Amino acid sequence: MEPIISFKDFSFQYNAQKQPTLKHIDLDIYPGEKILICGASGSGKSTLGNCINGLIPFSLNGKMEGELTVDGIKTKDSSIFELSTRVGTVLQDPDGQFVGLTVAEDIAFALENDCVVKEKMDEQILEAARKVDIEKRMKNAPYDLSGGQKQRVSMAGVIVDDVKILLFDEPLANLDPATGKTAIELIDLIKKQTDTTVIIIEHRIEDVLWEKVDRIILMDDGRIVSDSRPQDLLRSDLLSEYGIREPLYLTLLKYAGVDVNDVEGIDNIKELSLKEDDKKKIREWYDRQEKPVRVNENEYILEVENVDFSYEESEQILFDVSFRIRRGEMLAIVGKNGAGKSTMSKVICGFERAQKGKIIFEGKDITDTSIRSRASHIGYVMQNPNQMISQAMIFDEVALGIRGSGLSEEQIKEKVYETLKICGLYEFRNWPISALSFGQKKRVTIASILVMGPQIIILDEPTAGQDLRHYTEIMEFLKELNKEGKTIVLITHDMHLMLEYTDRSIVFTDGKIIADDSSSAVLCDFDLTKRASLKETSLFKVATDIGLDDPVDFVDCFIEQDRKERDDGH
Repeated sequence: MEPIISFKDFSFQYNAQKQPTLKHIDLDIYPGEKILICGASGSGKSTLGNCINGLIPFSLNGKMEGELTVDGIKTKDSSIFELSTRVGTVLQDPDGQFVGLTVAEDIAFALENDCVVKEKMDEQILEAARKVDIEKRMKNAPYDLSGGQKQRVSMAGVIVDDVKILLFDEPLANLDPATGKTAIELIDLIKKQTDTTVIIIEHRIEDVLWEKVDRIILMDDGRIVSDSRPQDLLRSDLLSEYGIREPLYLTLLKYAGVDVNDVEGIDNIKELSLKEDDKKKIREWYDRQEKPVRVNENEYILEVENVDFSYEESEQILFDVSFRIRRGEMLAIVGKNGAGKSTMSKVICGFERAQKGKIIFEGKDITDTSIRSRASHIGYVMQNPNQMISQAMIFDEVALGIRGSGLSEEQIKEKVYETLKICGLYEFRNWPISALSFGQKKRVTIASILVMGPQIIILDEPTAGQDLRHYTEIMEFLKELNKEGKTIVLITHDMHLMLEYTDRSIVFTDGKIIADDSSSAVLCDFDLTKRASLKETSLFKVATDIGLDDPVDFVDCFIEQDRKERDDGH
């Protein structure tokens, strides 16, 4: 069989870069295959995808060497239009892909470009919409849909043109866990219905492996370091070696001394099959663990009492919300997209005013105080650092919040330098922000809040889009701040983050709190995770497979060992 995509000694260097991003790539992908391409940030995986869909070289300029053939066409002799009839691309941010005023118009876009007659066009649009289960929303504006529905519209827009290759660039990046799981199931369904060649670019291995893939391509520094079956890659140490998080159930098996080379179904949690001897090893590991006891009995630093909120002339967003946070806690606020998590944070910070209820800080009612007065107690860090940064230089950005506070220029300099040291940014104090990586920019935004001395820091999706190394850097930094007494509140879709770093989670659904419990208890409750669009942890599946009565305690023991391993530098 001839490959549908073939790289031969292929290299690519962006015009703005000194070194090639892709180096001597040799890769064949065959018709009907389902391929996962993974790697840490900067590994070249997205650049590889952009070569396949024609963005390189027709939109993103640079120097190509070697040969790339897509569906029999040499890409350097083709055009982005010609390649778009063969490769359909679904971006990680669907909003950047919409062109129509309604769902039907958006799906029709490719057919209109092909001058398809209206009767046939209507049939194809409806068929594509049915495949992704979005036909009931045809008259809706795409921007009014949920994150998962937007993803479905994007998929319909590329499969309607009957392309041979579907390319998904980080399809899970902006989705809540349950919607992400549905997206992976939908990709698999489309693959089976159409026998399309599917390529998924993603670093969240465990989530993608909810459905089977044929091969995993692991990249590092612009090269392919592994091209293998999923089970072979998971049985090696290559994932951790190259900065990719391995599935939690796999880490658990290793902790328990199970020989992963002898485990069936290791590449798919639904098919994981443990022998009796392996189950015995896991039970013995569990029996050896000291049961963790983590109790915070500090006084309450923040109390939210009976808060209602709605935007003007809009439906109600928050309904009678009440909860309390203790000083020095590190907790998660979780729930599906649109559940009210970020809105609640904006009400706490004073960016929005509740129609009813109170916000109490250190025993004092701050419901009617200004944003500025609250900012000295409660800091808010947005998901995208580029939406917070307004200055060109790092020093000026961090100093901005304390200018006009009565401090002298020397005092400001002293406070900024002290904060930059805490954030690991002191050596960059005279740098322009444009020279920083995304993760470093994230630290600058945290520093700009920290310099004002808040006792509580609320962070919206602090690790979104980060690979394991950058994720760990940010979270270990936040953990150190927490150890020094800062109260940390994390709004997140990341179930791993919940388990690894927070002991407690507040669960929102449709503007109401439906649970306030330990993170492990939340992720071991099947009914709760379903209601809140979360996803039960794979550790829960292992616990039930080996017949444990208390899976929550089992998960807690795993997290305790995992934290120790991380603290010991493993």
